[in-house]
Amino acid sequence: MFWSLSVSSFAIGGMIASFFGGWLGDRLGRIKALSVANILSFTGALLMGCSKLGPSHILIIAGRSISGLYCGIISGLIPIYIGEIAPTALRGAIGTLHQLAIVTGILVSQIVGLDFILGNHELWHILLGLSAVPTVLQSLMLFFCPESPRYLYIKLDEEEKAKQSLKRLRGGADITKDITEMRNEREEAIREQKVSIIQLFTNSSYRQPILVSLLLHLTQQFSGINGIFYYSTSIFQTAGVSQPVYATIGVGAINTVFTAISVFLVEKAGRRSLFLIGMSGMFFCAIFMSVGLVLLNKLSWMSYVSMIAVFLFVSFFEIGPGPIPWFMVAEFFSQGSRSAAMAVAAFTNWTCNFLIALCFPYIADFCGPYVFFIFAGAMFVFTLFTFFKVPETKGKSFEEIAAEFRKKSGSAQAPKAATEMKFLRATETV
Repeated sequence: MFWSLSVSSFAIGGMIASFFGGWLGDRLGRIKALSVANILSFTGALLMGCSKLGPSHILIIAGRSISGLYCGIISGLIPIYIGEIAPTALRGAIGTLHQLAIVTGILVSQIVGLDFILGNHELWHILLGLSAVPTVLQSLMLFFCPESPRYLYIKLDEEEKAKQSLKRLRGGADITKDITEMRNEREEAIREQKVSIIQLFTNSSYRQPILVSLLLHLTQQFSGINGIFYYSTSIFQTAGVSQPVYATIGVGAINTVFTAISVFLVEKAGRRSLFLIGMSGMFFCAIFMSVGLVLLNKLSWMSYVSMIAVFLFVSFFEIGPGPIPWFMVAEFFSQGSRSAAMAVAAFTNWTCNFLIALCFPYIADFCGPYVFFIFAGAMFVFTLFTFFKVPETKGKSFEEIAAEFRKKSGSAQAPKAATEMKFLRATETV
């Protein structure tokens, strides 16, 4: 019971706090909200780091829960901040850097968790408390990070401060286009006011974008990636790897390498294209994985087929479904609705994460090696959905993305706000 609580408490914390990331960012500003969230991270790390000194199970569960609260907040807040400070032409690449930082952290933790480093009876508590180090570093570096110019201009109506922030972010580049885009977006935000979570589903302008956002996050979690990690050690053992923990670290390295590749591809190939490529590759890898596991007892070399499928599966995941859903949701919505949309998307992601962690071992026991055929079927359905319903957002403004959604839904008439913005731009040109 203590073990289950220590694992699941992290996801429960993430589920609860995911609703507050956007709200906290709107109330305090993006930078101050990140600084406040870091208090939770440091507290969680401190509790886990001191767990050897007191009742270990209570301190670990409490530390994991508080760390989950922190991760729930930043899972929505960081994509919002990145989407608001990044130039349109680099929005996808900079958004993917967030995922690259996450998988790099996972790889580092796998390495320092080896027996001869920190993963032993004497030093395990230091391993758990190690996350305090990047927390302190980030807290110091946030003093040098400019506030989001979109937040300053659109939320606070501080045009001069927004210009100063943009100049810091863009260097010597011309910021006229950015200011014009934010001015238009602010005028539209004034008309639409702040959008509630309920309005995302009841207002026809937001319904399709929010449903697509939720499906992207469902795709990420129900792709079977957690199942792959669940099975990877046993697959490597069967393949004759004497130290399967090193093979698992190899999976983490592949994770990191292909996320880095995705940084360079996302602005060239586009978000939608990479997502489709990633899902298609994972579909075939899941089939090969299941076939390899089913025939394992009859053909010993099938273990190597399964092992290769694991590496390829992870590679395709990090090319598309891994990083793209987070920053794509931030691209789907304008300033008035972005915080609410990110809260719903983050909650969906964390809830699915929790359900999979809870249910997958039972499903795997029931289905055995056939379990990945279920994931293959799910990915086939999600791939079709992406092909027909998800628009490309590469290099497009928020207004252009809204027009893409109208095209996908078959709506020919532009909403009033979009028509007014078109008129305003024409007037400015004259």
